Amino acid sequence: MAQQRLDEAEQPERLIPVPLHPSRYRSRGFNQAIEIARPISTTLKIPMDNHAVKRVINTHSQSELHAKERHKNIRGAFQVKKSIDAKHIAIIDDVITTGSTVTELAKVLKKAGVERIDVWSFARA
Repeated sequence: MAQQRLDEAEQPERLIPVPLHPSRYRSRGFNQAIEIARPISTTLKIPMDNHAVKRVINTHSQSELHAKERHKNIRGAFQVKKSIDAKHIAIIDDVITTGSTVTELAKVLKKAGVERIDVWSFARA
C-alpha cells in the first residue's frame, strides 16, 4: 500500500488506525489496523497516531452483522482523546465492507477539526 502512495503529491499529515475497544485488544493481543499502519508510516514518513481516538463502546463484531445493523452498532463508538494537530489525515483499516466504521470515525474526526480525511484499506468486501 505504501509503495502505491509514494508518488502522491499530497500526503496526509497523520495516519490514524481504526482503534479497537480495550477488551477486544486484550483478547486479540494486537490491533490489525496498527500493524498495517506501522510500515506505511515508516515508508512514507507520515506519523501514525494511535492514541488520538479511542473506541469507547465495545461493539459487536461488524462482520457478524448486516449493513443496517452495522450502522446502528458502530454509532457513538469513537471519541477523540486529545487534540489532533493535523488538517489532513488518513484512516487505516484492514477491510471495508459497508463503510460504517470509517464513516463513524470520520464524523468524530471532522468534529475535532480535521478538514480532509482519506481512507486507506487493503480490501473492500
